[in-house]
Amino acid sequence: MEQYSNTPDIISISSHHKIEILSPSELDTLKKGTYQLLAEVGVKYPSEKALKIFDDHGADVDWESCIVRIPPDLVDKAMATAPRDIVLGGREPRFDLTLDGSKSYLTTDGCGVHVIDLHTREKRASSKADVAMMARVADAIPMVSFFWPMVSAQDHGLTAPLHECHAGLTSTLKHVRGGTTVHPDLAPAVVEMASVVAGSEKERRLRPPVCANICGIAPLAHDEHGIETALIYAEAGIPTSFMAMPTMGSTAPASVLGAIVQGDAESVSAMVLMQLAYPGAPVFHSIITSLMNPRTGGYIGDMPLPVNFLAVQMAHAWDVPSLGGGSFSSDAADVGWQSAFESGFGGAQIPLAGGDLCGYLGLMNSSMVIYPEQIMLDAEIAMNVYETYKTFEFKDLDLNLDVIREVGPQGHYLRQKHTRTHMRDFHYSPFFHQQDQEGNLREPREIALENFKELEKNHHPEPLPESSLKEMDQILAAADKIASKLGS
Repeated sequence: MEQYSNTPDIISISSHHKIEILSPSELDTLKKGTYQLLAEVGVKYPSEKALKIFDDHGADVDWESCIVRIPPDLVDKAMATAPRDIVLGGREPRFDLTLDGSKSYLTTDGCGVHVIDLHTREKRASSKADVAMMARVADAIPMVSFFWPMVSAQDHGLTAPLHECHAGLTSTLKHVRGGTTVHPDLAPAVVEMASVVAGSEKERRLRPPVCANICGIAPLAHDEHGIETALIYAEAGIPTSFMAMPTMGSTAPASVLGAIVQGDAESVSAMVLMQLAYPGAPVFHSIITSLMNPRTGGYIGDMPLPVNFLAVQMAHAWDVPSLGGGSFSSDAADVGWQSAFESGFGGAQIPLAGGDLCGYLGLMNSSMVIYPEQIMLDAEIAMNVYETYKTFEFKDLDLNLDVIREVGPQGHYLRQKHTRTHMRDFHYSPFFHQQDQEGNLREPREIALENFKELEKNHHPEPLPESSLKEMDQILAAADKIASKLGS
């Protein structure tokens, strides 16, 4: 019988240290700003399906411009049906994630387009094999709770997102972000694969093994395929986050509050549509704010600004889960001082922001490139964040006083049983204090790459049943045929 690797239990980060930047009155004022944007400015939905849903529910629909103005009472009516606590299912129940605000589950980052090849160390376009490789390695890392396909399956054309979903579901026991914007004719394939992995439609709805992410188009617009794909996911009970990505200075005001209120309107407008169409559909809120580089017009994703905290507060003010709140992602082009600073600073914000899903481990260069060793380095930072912020247990003071009395002034603790018992209670980083044969300290990056290669070679989680794998292959084959007709 073939031996498979054990997937370790996941480690989440407690939110008991969460801080709130906005006062209740400030939060209420910001929400009022969102109501004003939705009711007075409106949001563009270039989709007849979406426009009809809004028209049927009494919103102000301009069919020519595709702009919908949503009155506050309709926003409140819709958002009242959105569930606060959402379960994201793993292949085994021990990998289920309950998004109830009590903890932060860390995700891999997505979705880049290049890989630093593990063997040649040359940069190349990403492929489905890279998605599967990163899913297997992420499966072995306890700090990763949730697998977001980290790069695109560029060897599969229009059906690339479906193959990314497939690579994730067949390579990890953890929950997979399997849905994104595709042509609406292809979206049912994601639902079908989720049903195969879950075992039935009923179980898929109770413990969905995949979720989806749909990005808006800043400012104040949605994509036709994205919003219609989201409606298919909503009908099927696939949890979906609606990610606003305002860039201050270009697609959003050059202001933190301006970007947050605009992003909130974009995310909420999509959630309202889902609730009007399918009340109770599992949705969550996301605002990922960036800054336009004032010198080049380029993208700056990592800035020492309070946007992560504000985005989470806004999500929870609407009583829905949040995707966001502290990130290991770095704008650095290579592993070095900048990536270490941005990963460390962003990671330290996670327990303070208290987002339900966050982290984004493993990508570089503004979430565009995989350096295989980076996910190991990010996971080590995450472990240190966990150890620093976990609930402190005040216990055994008397026992410590006893051993101090026994050793006394100018003694030592090397012979004490207490030392032998407790020296392994601490987390010792595998990347520090290692020496080579000449006694020189090894570079942490070198050790991280070595550890990645070991996991890539040796970690093989238990696969899906053969019958399930065949069924998923058939789903992909049918989707490929649909895609070929769409592309012709």
